[in-house]
Amino acid sequence: MIHNPFQLILVLLAVEFSILFLAGNPRSKGLFKFLPSMFWIYFLPMVLSTCGIIDAKSPLYQGITRCLLPPALFLLLLNVDIKAISRLGPSALVMFFAGSLGIMLGMVISFVIFKPLIGPQFWAGFGALSASWTGGSANMVAVKEALNTPDSVFLPMVIVDTIVPYVWMGILVTLAARQKDFDCWNLSDRRILDDLAQSSKSFSQQKKLPIHPAMTILIIGLALGVGRACQAASAYLPTGKDALSPYAWTIILVSASAIILSTTPISRLPDTGAEKFGKWILYFVLTSIGARASLNNASQVGVLIAAGVVVIFVHAVILIVTARLIRAPLFLVATASLANIAGLVSAPVVAELYQPGLASVGLLLAILGHSIGAYNGIITGQICRLFIH
Repeated sequence: MIHNPFQLILVLLAVEFSILFLAGNPRSKGLFKFLPSMFWIYFLPMVLSTCGIIDAKSPLYQGITRCLLPPALFLLLLNVDIKAISRLGPSALVMFFAGSLGIMLGMVISFVIFKPLIGPQFWAGFGALSASWTGGSANMVAVKEALNTPDSVFLPMVIVDTIVPYVWMGILVTLAARQKDFDCWNLSDRRILDDLAQSSKSFSQQKKLPIHPAMTILIIGLALGVGRACQAASAYLPTGKDALSPYAWTIILVSASAIILSTTPISRLPDTGAEKFGKWILYFVLTSIGARASLNNASQVGVLIAAGVVVIFVHAVILIVTARLIRAPLFLVATASLANIAGLVSAPVVAELYQPGLASVGLLLAILGHSIGAYNGIITGQICRLFIH
């Protein structure tokens, strides 16, 4: 068994970059069609620790998470374009937030229904899943640590997060052929689509700047500094047992700092490649979380998948009701849904499928979800916690 911290780091890096290489290679990327690279980056270290190849109880893993997760989250949130998002108009934003509300409400309802079968300890897991389904994997990892989610709870939630969104995306892709039927039944205002095409045009025409190593080093240094400052400040903020921990405050402060700085010229710096470094750091953190988990903790996956289906049902009902009230087309229902649940990759793809030329609408809404996911997850987890007695 490997115990040496330096050797453990090398193993985790080898797992991360091997998966990223295979996922980016045209010959092998098809292997990740149904189980994405994020799943394997988490799963393979767990296999290694379960088989006794690496030390599952090394304090190194906790240190990696605590030190590197805040700067990774900062780098990933710094490119939020608040102005571009605001130009999408009220219909798109109302539908997006209706979808987010549906996820949060669905998580609470589902937790209450399934709590007798899975146990009250899953309150934090539902919070972490809520963060992912409104803001992606980075927020899921952040809320996992913020709520002190046990690894035995987090593992089955990762599996649910991998399976359910892909099934839901398949359903929405199938419904693309029925847009006219839905819009006719809903009396949808199709002028909304013309407004969206105009408002998102400038964003889709933006060009990425070339990678500049010096600026990348500068922004990574800034991320490390902000992360450390937020950790120091969190020690002075109020906490409570099973409520807001100092690390939860760190996540909240880091997210807020990144969003505030995204309105300044600093927000252009992720175009130099620092956002990619943020993803690499996040994936490395994910390997350390997987290394301290165990395959013996996945026995409740079937029940939790059913719980995830309940969440999707509540989410869909709220979206359809909202679309009915504001006469939104099916395009916005599907795009807002996947901007929450599937995130930055799938939302633009489905948006383009529904309405060619409007992929940027899906991307902007997904970026909005990325910026609020941690907050939604923490709030949802705390609401679920109220029902554990």
